[in-house]
Amino acid sequence: MTYKPMIAPHFFDNSHAFLKKRVRFLGILLCLWVPLLNGQELQAQEVDAASVVGEVSLVLGRAFIVKANDSRQQASVGIKITVSDKIETDTNGHVHIRFIDDALVSVRPNSQFEIVRYDFNASNPEDSTIKFNLIEGVSRSISGEGARSSRGRFRLNTPIAAIGVRGTDFVVRATAETTRALVNEGTIVVAPYSEGCSEAAFGPCSSNAVALTESRMQEVALEGEGSVPRVVPATHEREPDSIQAEVQLALNDSDEKVEEATAGTEVYLESVTSVRATEAVEEEAAIEIEANAIPDFTPEAPIDALALTDRQLVWGRWADGIGGTELITLPYLEAREGRKVAVGNTDYALFRTQGPFAQVDEGLTVVSFNLDSAQAFYDSESGIVAMQVSGGSLDIDFVQSLFSTELNLLHDFTGNVNFVANGTISDRGYFNAIEENQRLSGAVSQDATEAGYFFEKQLEIGSIQGLTLWNSN
Repeated sequence: MTYKPMIAPHFFDNSHAFLKKRVRFLGILLCLWVPLLNGQELQAQEVDAASVVGEVSLVLGRAFIVKANDSRQQASVGIKITVSDKIETDTNGHVHIRFIDDALVSVRPNSQFEIVRYDFNASNPEDSTIKFNLIEGVSRSISGEGARSSRGRFRLNTPIAAIGVRGTDFVVRATAETTRALVNEGTIVVAPYSEGCSEAAFGPCSSNAVALTESRMQEVALEGEGSVPRVVPATHEREPDSIQAEVQLALNDSDEKVEEATAGTEVYLESVTSVRATEAVEEEAAIEIEANAIPDFTPEAPIDALALTDRQLVWGRWADGIGGTELITLPYLEAREGRKVAVGNTDYALFRTQGPFAQVDEGLTVVSFNLDSAQAFYDSESGIVAMQVSGGSLDIDFVQSLFSTELNLLHDFTGNVNFVANGTISDRGYFNAIEENQRLSGAVSQDATEAGYFFEKQLEIGSIQGLTLWNSN
């Protein structure tokens, strides 16, 4: 609405000279007033620039930014975020924040999320300190350079638990009495508040803590203050395109609101919102791709039993194995159907289809194998966590009866671990290698088109073990 000053009718009876004086006087005041305002604005911008830690990159629905002095402003793209800001979302509200170290936080509907501290040291990222507080609701956090470089100084608090990270993309749901967290990438450490885990501290806690990695397809749950965290089945799937789905859901609701509010008028806001959301989806999809750039031969879910039984070599487990993390194994009775045990230990056996004789085919020379799938675990006093298997090689010289293999493993707890072994292979296709701190046992199919082996290696702290399946080139 344009402001129009009220002018009395008799004003027009006054002389033109009087009018010129009034205009000149107002012009002088305006000239004096504008520089003053500009100076105040520039000063405010300088103060804000020094304290800015992030920026709102996407807003869908109704959401607010609450400042430390309790002032509130409706969230919009481009608003600068500073320490002590709270993001509050309504039923259809959805806000994304991009931080100065390229971290990303998504605050979902019916949530309150607070930036408690964000000291990012660009020159020495390992000296950074970051702390968030999820008062209630749901948030997703993708670590930036600060959290990745200074894992011991990152913390996300909920009303009843402390969450630390090790280079992570994770989702947390919180109420006053419950906390549930799952991992899309990396590792989180969840612990209840206690004498050994202060709410005011930084970094992960070790007292009553549980570590969770993305490949466990589970989540950590706490129910009630002082409760011990439990690993339970995830209550919803963690699809790779989960960001796109959540944005589109909020976008659809936002567009409906826009249509209602602008019925009978030209709708510009809807198209702008759609473009902005599309850009945000593309941006976050790129983050997803970058986060998963390292290959992982660990299946995201257990391989279908039919797909496994089509193979000549099948891993069977004698008991339940490691629960929901058994990704390439079958129960003993299923695995042995039409097969015989080639190699095994107290936990697993590699079953093989074979003819009346156990020997491999004649005429085999040198065969190289590609890694098909694997599952690997790191076992320490803190528990068992799944490792990423990023690659490997297996070569067998049937003429010289020799084999050599390398397996590339990765976890935030251990860093990169290369398992390397070599040894002999028998005419029946069984091979093994036993050293002081590691061992391997495996077999090939009789036609040498498939291979598999069990491995274990003792580390300085804890040990790793796993299973592999290979196909020949």
